[in-house]
Amino acid sequence: MAATRRIVASLTALVACVAALAGCAERGGAKDGAGEGASGAKKAAGAAAPKAPVRMIGDGSTAFTGQQPHLPRPERLKPGQKPPQFVVFSWDGAGEDSQKLFSHFRKVAKRNNATMTYFLSGVYMLPEAKRELYKPPQHLAGSSDIGFNDRKGIKDTVDQLRGAWLEGNEVGTHFNGHFCGAGRGVGEWSVEDWKSEINQAKSFVKAWKTNTGMKKAQPLPFDYDKELVGARTPCLEGQKNFMRAARELGFRYDTSGVNNQLWPKKKEGLWDLSMQLVPVPGRQFETLTMDYNFMVNQSGSTSHGDPAKHEYWGDQMRDGLLQGFDRAYKGNRAPLIIGNHFESWNGGTYMRAIEETIGSVCTKPEVRCVSFRQLSDWLDAQDPKTLAKLTKLPVGKAPKEGWPAFLSARPAPAPKGVPGAPAVKP
Repeated sequence: MAATRRIVASLTALVACVAALAGCAERGGAKDGAGEGASGAKKAAGAAAPKAPVRMIGDGSTAFTGQQPHLPRPERLKPGQKPPQFVVFSWDGAGEDSQKLFSHFRKVAKRNNATMTYFLSGVYMLPEAKRELYKPPQHLAGSSDIGFNDRKGIKDTVDQLRGAWLEGNEVGTHFNGHFCGAGRGVGEWSVEDWKSEINQAKSFVKAWKTNTGMKKAQPLPFDYDKELVGARTPCLEGQKNFMRAARELGFRYDTSGVNNQLWPKKKEGLWDLSMQLVPVPGRQFETLTMDYNFMVNQSGSTSHGDPAKHEYWGDQMRDGLLQGFDRAYKGNRAPLIIGNHFESWNGGTYMRAIEETIGSVCTKPEVRCVSFRQLSDWLDAQDPKTLAKLTKLPVGKAPKEGWPAFLSARPAPAPKGVPGAPAVKP
């Protein structure tokens, strides 16, 4: 999976949605720390904890290895407690190629107490020689707008997926062929088409050993049928019918929509964790929190814009994301949703912007950089009445009465000297 090939293929597939996404964008144009106790006498070493049972699934491409490590336990907010500031960094079409960006950002995440969501493209688990196994809805068998992979690319991607999951990250799906735009694109797919696409994406993950012949390789350490609970559609198209299919298949969230920085609600039975609009510094409009959308607004449909502007463009994206973060962090505390691609567009300036953003926000007090799955777990644990209150907060606006009163179990007392207030004692 050569880097240059992926860049060209991705751009070809994505150009179709430039107008739609840029149009939407230009409407007007940390984990909890555990304290250390005082040192004392060491306890005698006990017996080693039993290892989780390993149960191979199918051809051994995947395996059940027990509960995923390093998952935080979701806790319900206490009355009057300010919500944490969640930030989700996610990657469309995640795979390891010659750029080695997957492995790089795993290190960045660990260094900054972050976990992320990796949306795997199923065809990155299918070798070119077996392309005919993919039967995309409304397209010829073996078709794909982002190509397929080779044995080395698949092995490298499996290694990264395995390590990422064991570190507490999530493996979602970006489906397969990445067909965008008019003329049989995903926006025109039926519910049954989406079910077929999802099942095929799963099948390529569950049979990568058979399809590559690497039968002695280590399995992916999860049951993908249970692990897969969310997705982002190609070019953010086809959300309506995808969500209907996803709900029937047991998904828990979707992140294919466009929204402002507001607290999420459920839609079609799934958490709607939509992409969000943030400022573009120096411009009079907002754009989506995604590298591709910043690129489109800066260099159009080319990923090789003016080299003299690369540094400025990266700074512009970073500063736009930080402005969006600040107005949530100091305001309504709505989760910040950020999406990216493992690509070196415009000299890699967007990868630098994301890395600097991660380093800036994920280590701040009360910030939790988590996966979509972890965010969904937390949302499910909350009192629905509390979430309903949070969804009423405008973009960037903290409660006027303060968080303790806003999320108190009891109504805040009326101020003295106004109708309804208790009489002032002499």
